[in-house]
Amino acid sequence: MTEGTAETPEGSANTTEGTAETAEATQPDIHPAADDPHALLTVNRVQKFFPIKQGVLFQRQVGAVKAVDGVSFSIRPGETLGLVGESGCGKSTTGRVVTRLLEPTGGSITFEGREISQLNRDQMRPLRRDIQMIFQDPYSSLNPRHNIGAIIGAPFRIQKVKTEKGIKPEVQTLMERVGLNPEHYNRYPNEFSGGQRQRIGIARAIALRPKLVVCDEPVSALDVSIQAQVVNLLEDLQSEYDLAYVFVAHDLSVVRHISDRVAVMYLGKIMELADRDVLYAEPMHPYTHGLMSAVPIPDPQKEQQRERILLTGDLPSPINPPSGCVFHTRCPKYREELTDTQKERCRVEIPELEIKREGHFVACHFAEARAEVVGEDIETPATALIP
Repeated sequence: MTEGTAETPEGSANTTEGTAETAEATQPDIHPAADDPHALLTVNRVQKFFPIKQGVLFQRQVGAVKAVDGVSFSIRPGETLGLVGESGCGKSTTGRVVTRLLEPTGGSITFEGREISQLNRDQMRPLRRDIQMIFQDPYSSLNPRHNIGAIIGAPFRIQKVKTEKGIKPEVQTLMERVGLNPEHYNRYPNEFSGGQRQRIGIARAIALRPKLVVCDEPVSALDVSIQAQVVNLLEDLQSEYDLAYVFVAHDLSVVRHISDRVAVMYLGKIMELADRDVLYAEPMHPYTHGLMSAVPIPDPQKEQQRERILLTGDLPSPINPPSGCVFHTRCPKYREELTDTQKERCRVEIPELEIKREGHFVACHFAEARAEVVGEDIETPATALIP
């Protein structure tokens, strides 16, 4: 994810050109979830709206897709924050905004104490050494016209970083570090499997020893056995280089294995944010309850006896999200347990992401800790293979 690199067409910074004029000039107050004096990265009330325009000659904005709406969190050096949720909830967009591949519409992003949300392309270029990204699709994130040596060596050339022995020996060292054969330096992406291509993307991301890496569902397109290998590799690299990860995924089992803290997103908002062990032991938001109850348990008897929480209906449109709590249209607690007065509050009043316990933030008027919805040992074949 180097500036302007041809290998990552997904991450083109030009995809949102023209939307920066809507960015807020004033910085918002710091949210409690983002208030950490030791943070490497602080994301405070960040928004990303994609404008909807009509007209052929005189295009006017008639609406906006609210992909990310007021997200706040912080990450310390060497920490992993997992972002989970259904498809379309804004996880990947949040990752792209954090890396400034997309321009934020509002809010602030602070990296090592420096506000970066308003920096232009030239000002961001030096920061690309410290902020990198691993993309979801290992097939489309690599330029098929470039060999592996050119792809992994691109960060050195673009950032004009010189090494003692030259770029090729450094690239071959990186290839060996991520489990690739250094002799394959001149091969092209089509000659590698999906797992090998993802290793190439990882090698490119860590080439300049960054401090923060956004992992955008890096194992979702891989076979289950390969997922375990890639997750193990990411953990080893984190320990070796003291990397901080924003780990975007929809697999709760993988997130539990690799994350220190977990943020649960729904329709562009964070519903719950807590330490991994706390969240997986006693989730408090009804949406998290539903996600946890859907994770299979490897014991058939326990699986049959466990309560399943069904989230009925489809994900609402981010163009016109529900009023009040965005989750109330699908919330089983709203549907089955609340009184009419309580339901009215859910329909009208937007719940803030508030601290319910130490380090445990929940955006729900009627949050309730429920341990029974979580299996005793949540795991899938992917995590079962991880030693």
